[in-house]
Formats: sequence, structure tokens, C-alpha cells
Amino acid sequence: MEIVTELSSVHVRAPAKINLFLRILSREGTGYHQIETLFAAVGLYDEVHLERTQGELSVDVVGPALGPEEENLAYRAARALIAEVDSKAGVHIRLTKHIPTGAGLGGGSSDAGATLRALNVLLGGPVADTRLLELAGELGSDVPFFALGVGAALARGRGERLVTVPALEDVHVLLALPPVSVSTALAYRELAPITPREPSNLDVHEVGRSRWLVEHAANDFEPSVFRRFPELEEVRDAIAEQGASVARMTGSGAAVFGIFQERAAAESARASLAGGRQDVRFTVVEALASQPEPEGRS
Repeated sequence: MEIVTELSSVHVRAPAKINLFLRILSREGTGYHQIETLFAAVGLYDEVHLERTQGELSVDVVGPALGPEEENLAYRAARALIAEVDSKAGVHIRLTKHIPTGAGLGGGSSDAGATLRALNVLLGGPVADTRLLELAGELGSDVPFFALGVGAALARGRGERLVTVPALEDVHVLLALPPVSVSTALAYRELAPITPREPSNLDVHEVGRSRWLVEHAANDFEPSVFRRFPELEEVRDAIAEQGASVARMTGSGAAVFGIFQERAAAESARASLAGGRQDVRFTVVEALASQPEPEGRS
């Protein structure tokens, strides 16, 4: 299929996410887990630049590479979309990494979701949003959230069944990025035996509100991950002591976050904690109303 478009390149910022709460509901016979979580995109970004070429599909990574080109999630996303539309277009992906790996921040998934959205723009928009989400689900459980492009969403199933929630208000996030990488597969293997339970009956207009989070924020990975990495629990507790309304690990770790209603309070906590924990990177970011849109260049 020959796609006609005047664009020669597309650039998009791929944000990190935090899990404002995360419940493990059951373990499937396949080994996958049913979950319930609230994703929120935050202002820590990888940069994804796509350029039309006369060659084949290729990718360069600036920053920590994660193995062979064909295993890179952004590369796999582009390959899936090109195959979907049977395009002969050559595309070069330049991926600049700022989101740490093994942190539970969804960096690789965000790169894939952003690549799907950006490449669809570069090719002239041949794939409908619903199909784009299906392709995203085939790449990984977190990828549909990033392909959807919203700021926050309630996710169920393996993370692919999404319900958009209203934009979060007055959410300033102190991120703690320890020098630790946690394997998601290992985190799942080390979970305590799971008694199957039903999803919560949630009001999407209340989920994510400050008062709701104070009461309901939890992460079922914390007990097992903290046994292996007790320093992460120490960081979480230190953030809570600085006045965060909520302090939790995100995803399967290792990043930890705290929620503050005032940015000044978050910055004060960052300054206080950074002085005593020089091995941990602390940064203040905002919860996003929506994820950045791809920007095309002729």
C-alpha cells in the first residue's frame, strides 16, 4: 500500500507513567495476571524522532540500549504498523532515552505507544484509533495506555482494557529514581499466592481525586519487592515523612513517587531528600492532562 503524505519526519515526546494504585486480581492459567490500576502520565520524557528514508526500518538509541534492534519496542511497534498497512516506506527511528529502565515507569511501552501514534501521522493516518490500540495490545500490557494518548486512565485485564478518567488536578509528583533495576517478570514470580478477587466498583469521576487517593492508593508489588530491595521502602517512607499525601512504588518498581498538592512543597521535599541520599535521583514532575501530540515536519 503506497501512502501519500507530505511529511518527511515526525517528532514526539514519550512520557513516563506512574501507577497511582495497582491491585493484582488473579493469575491466569497462561501465567499472565489480571490487574486493576490507575495510570497517570507524568512529565519525564523519552524523545522519539521518525524520519522517512529510502531504506529499511532502522533504529538508533541515544542512552541505554536494551539489546538487539529487533527486540526494541519502538522498532517492533513501527514494524507492526508498517506490516498492517503494507507500506514500502523506509523509516529511521532515533530514540533518546531519559526514562530509566527497570523502574516501573513504562519507558519502553511509552516509546512503543508514541511510535505507533507518530508513525501513523507520518504515513498519513491510515490506521483508525481502535486498530492502533489493538496493535498496541499485541506489543505489551502498558502500550495501549500510551497509544491512547490520554493523561490518566483506569486499566483492567492485563492493562489493556482502558477507561479514561478526568485530568488529575493539583498533582505534583516527586519521583525518586534509585540505582536499582527491578525485573517485572521476577516481581510477578515473587508475589505471594493470590486469592482471586473481583475488580473494584469505581466511580471514574472520583478515581484519582486527592481524597480518594489518600484512602485507596496501594501497590500489591510492594511487599515482595521491598523484601528484596528494602532500600526502596526506606525511600518511600522518607517521602511520606516529607508530607506527601500519597507515597508509593510505581509498577513493579524500582521508582517511588510522592504526591503533593503544591509544587513548592514537592520541591522542598526534593531538596531535603537529595542532600541525604546522593545515590538516588529526585525530580519533581507534573501529572499530564494529556500526552504530547506528534509534530510533523515537511
